[in-house]
Amino acid sequence: MDTRRLLLDSFGAAVAAADPLRTLAAHLPPADVIGRLRRTVAVGAGKAAASMAKAVEDHWPAQSDLSGLVVTRYAHGLPTSRIRVLEAGHPVPDEAGERAAAEILDIAAGLGPDDLLLALVSGGGSSLLSLPADGIAMADLKAVTRALLASGAPIQEMNVVRKHLSRIQGGRLAQATRAQVLALIVSDVAGDDPSAIASGPCTPDPSTYRDAIDVLTRWNVTPPSSIDRHLRAGLAGDRPETPKAGDPMFDRVDNRIVATPSRSLEAAAAVFERAGITPAVLGDTITGEARDVAQVLGAITREVALRERPFRRPVALISGGECTVTLRGHGRGGRCSEFLLALAREVGDLDGVWAIAADTDGIDGVESNAGAVLTPDTLARAQAAGLDPRHHLDDNDGYGFFDTLGDLVTTGPTRTNVNDYRAIVLLPR
Repeated sequence: MDTRRLLLDSFGAAVAAADPLRTLAAHLPPADVIGRLRRTVAVGAGKAAASMAKAVEDHWPAQSDLSGLVVTRYAHGLPTSRIRVLEAGHPVPDEAGERAAAEILDIAAGLGPDDLLLALVSGGGSSLLSLPADGIAMADLKAVTRALLASGAPIQEMNVVRKHLSRIQGGRLAQATRAQVLALIVSDVAGDDPSAIASGPCTPDPSTYRDAIDVLTRWNVTPPSSIDRHLRAGLAGDRPETPKAGDPMFDRVDNRIVATPSRSLEAAAAVFERAGITPAVLGDTITGEARDVAQVLGAITREVALRERPFRRPVALISGGECTVTLRGHGRGGRCSEFLLALAREVGDLDGVWAIAADTDGIDGVESNAGAVLTPDTLARAQAAGLDPRHHLDDNDGYGFFDTLGDLVTTGPTRTNVNDYRAIVLLPR
């Protein structure tokens, strides 16, 4: 059995299950409904935005009105004919995203009750659809984003802050239009909460200015003065809150999830099952500091390896969920390579253990790889190459470690995103 190939195939199946070109069409309005619309405008943001736009174009009736604008990460675009695709900065927002978001908001404001606003939403949209609130400069939004990224704050908490610094997120895109709104969403968050995906531009926001301030305090982030003033004004009631559940405007909004981390894990499980390896899906909500998650999953792996419980070999322990990394060093690793390097230190002495950790968007953090592969001889090869796993982990340099060993997983942009994929395979001794 080529176990490395099996791991890569399982990851490929997880990505394919989340490909909008395969999943989105079933959620579009039927032809008779489309025919009654005056105008349909597709707008959106995220790592899957280009492929979502392409999927809409591929399945929209040629004789029916369709136009629009979506924004995706640099190098994630696709050629389209009716919906424009722009590219912008991620994970730190930039002026290109700001201009795109402003145009999207203007487009939405110009639609009427007989029109459809088709919102194409996916992970990464929080950065890509950045339109700072009045009085906040893009430079300040960049600064607080960088600080939150370095702090180790989970994405849901980061998005609480982003919603309250934005003119378009936290339900405000839907609030800006009189049109019917159909939001098609590729989920990249634990639990598939639409209000947390791309900071929920078309969903009610349960969080408050108080929550946003608490997030910054909890993660020891001191915001620029303009952001602090804005949040304090919101807390005092001098700025309007994000729209909440029960607001009548949401009666004309339909949010639909078209791809989820759970479905991707199920697709990967089927690959292992066909290979005669029992899949054990641990869940798509396993989150936390990457090295802490590695410690927990490493303990389960050790229990299986040494005591054949709670699973027996051969088994694939499959999980998803976005880990975080608190930056302590100056290395080049993303959260998947950090997890895998920490896992190597937990299980490297065990026999027959293989693993993969990779981001379904094809980019682990800001590097060119999606993730990496761990083999039973990783630590032995590292020692022969003069690599110190502990040093690389302390320096947040999982990329450098696995690059030297030739174990990076490189796919290029996948143009979807349902979060991180992890599989630990224990073969018979």
